[in-house]
Amino acid sequence: MACSAVTFSVATIAAVVAVACLAIAFGTDNWYEIRVNRTSIRQKLEGNGEYLKEFEEDIIYFDRDEGLFRICFPDKKPRNAKTYISPVQTECININYYIPDNEVSDSFSDARWDRLHMARSVIGLYISAFFFIFLSFFTGVTGCWKRSHGNIVATGLLELLASLVDAGAMGLWHGVQYFDYQKLDDKMSYFNWPTVLKQNGQTEFYYGWSYILAWIGVGMNLVAAILFLSGARCLRHEKKIEQAKNMQYLMPVYPDKRQPYGYGYGYPGPYYQYGYGY
Repeated sequence: MACSAVTFSVATIAAVVAVACLAIAFGTDNWYEIRVNRTSIRQKLEGNGEYLKEFEEDIIYFDRDEGLFRICFPDKKPRNAKTYISPVQTECININYYIPDNEVSDSFSDARWDRLHMARSVIGLYISAFFFIFLSFFTGVTGCWKRSHGNIVATGLLELLASLVDAGAMGLWHGVQYFDYQKLDDKMSYFNWPTVLKQNGQTEFYYGWSYILAWIGVGMNLVAAILFLSGARCLRHEKKIEQAKNMQYLMPVYPDKRQPYGYGYGYPGPYYQYGYGY
């Protein structure tokens, strides 16, 4: 009893932490943080009116935090940019996934389409993982309430599947970053950034806390899956021990085929029938 109870308790805590981390990461925007040394760049662009106009209007010249749905500006925002206030009170613009396709997406190269399909798949995989976690909640509650070995195993497998799907989403997200900064060479990619932005120290890139939370959520999902499967094994072992103990109190009852004793049923009659009476 102690083995399964402790294991299920720790597994439940791990699952709750995993859901919280994944939900926060999914909805926040600090996956990839880009910091631009605007002061230094402005000094280098002085006297060039064309580049100074881009310096005030193009988002690549501004500090920004990129998430799965939004690009947010923690300090200044580009001039004339149509932004809105995010739930954490920063000014943001939406990431365009081109759903449905439009005239801009029709001109995409094959590599740009591959990048777009991966970005869309990241969102789809995360939603699928949340669906598996949602199902595991019901199987887990039922399994713990009824002490059902099958339901607990199903919970562990669903958590494992959610962990693998989330890990796949993270892998695709890294694939999107690889396409953006290493493979694509169109006007929307890092390849065509101005040289002043690519110089050492002018633009810095960091993985943000949302990205870290997402990996923590994947890891905690995996831990929860392992604990649920281990708890199912403990539960099965405890049930076998309980059944063995109960067998000790079950006395076998066999039918008695002998004739019943008593007067008129083969038992010796009263003593006076044998000459001992008056």
